Amino acid sequence: MDFSQLLEKRRSIRRFLDKDVSLELVMEIIQDACMAPSAVNGQPWEFIVIRNRPLIKRLSDESKANLIAEIEKNPDCPAVKYESILRDADFNVFYNAPCLVLIAGPRDLHSLEVDCALAACYFMLSAAERGLGTCWIGLGAYISDPILIDAIGLPDSSAIVAPVILGYPETVPPVPARNLPKILKVVS
Repeated sequence: MDFSQLLEKRRSIRRFLDKDVSLELVMEIIQDACMAPSAVNGQPWEFIVIRNRPLIKRLSDESKANLIAEIEKNPDCPAVKYESILRDADFNVFYNAPCLVLIAGPRDLHSLEVDCALAACYFMLSAAERGLGTCWIGLGAYISDPILIDAIGLPDSSAIVAPVILGYPETVPPVPARNLPKILKVVS
């Protein structure tokens, strides 16, 4: 597949086959993710691979509870638009995916979000090239329970930037309509 085909094949997948992704395959995808550029080649990313569905569900419930608490404290917070699904007991923010990869790094690093976003992009493209589906789940980063943090092995000095679900897609949707680029100016 050429690069243009790969870009079309990389879609946000939220429905997966009931099939596990081998740890070996996940590790290959992580190796590709580590080819991403980073500020001053710092390569700050850290990966947590979770292939335990009950634990993924607990992490979903934790994120939902923390987001609801934030909405109740601050009704103007951006998460308010998700309030109805967050209150749905059956809704899993990780869409019952067989695998969750948390891309994290040192919380005090100025370039952390950009560096980890680039690694996540490479991760998602590598997965698509292998016939797997992914979706960056922004709602899944709200984990504060010390027991869960310990269970997943997240160091105190680290922050989760990109929770990415991974699995074999039920289907790959077509590319939705794209806006034309907004070129503000061309300076020659």
